[in-house]
Amino acid sequence: MIINTNMKKKIFIASDHAGFDMKSKLHNHFSNFIDLGTNSNHSVDYPDFAEKLTKEVLDHDGSLGILICGTGVGMSIAANRKKGIRAGLVNNPEIARLIRQHNNANVLVLPGRFMEEKDAMDCVESFIDSEFEAGRHQKRIDKI
Repeated sequence: MIINTNMKKKIFIASDHAGFDMKSKLHNHFSNFIDLGTNSNHSVDYPDFAEKLTKEVLDHDGSLGILICGTGVGMSIAANRKKGIRAGLVNNPEIARLIRQHNNANVLVLPGRFMEEKDAMDCVESFIDSEFEAGRHQKRIDKI
């Protein structure tokens, strides 16, 4: 079992039915994730889980979120509707690192049906272990 090295941050994870299998695998590897559902691969509406997770991220300063659906697109759209949420859909660890460093993303979105477990774990680790660089990037974030 992998334990996140940055234990100070609360890390929330949620998925719809299409992301359930990947969420379960990630939750088994990262012991400190707070699982917000769904709890099976029975059909559910992804906006409900995006809403639940974004509320928690906004309510817990400095926390991060991970959302997973089939393509990642639906969760990305739903999450980014919330002021204060900066969600990024990624498919490799380099992009996961850059969305934290350059965009101060607080939610990582994964395409559960289009990633291997190892690749998803690498993305999560890269996202969690990276920090916002501010500087030249801050003025861009301020415009959002």
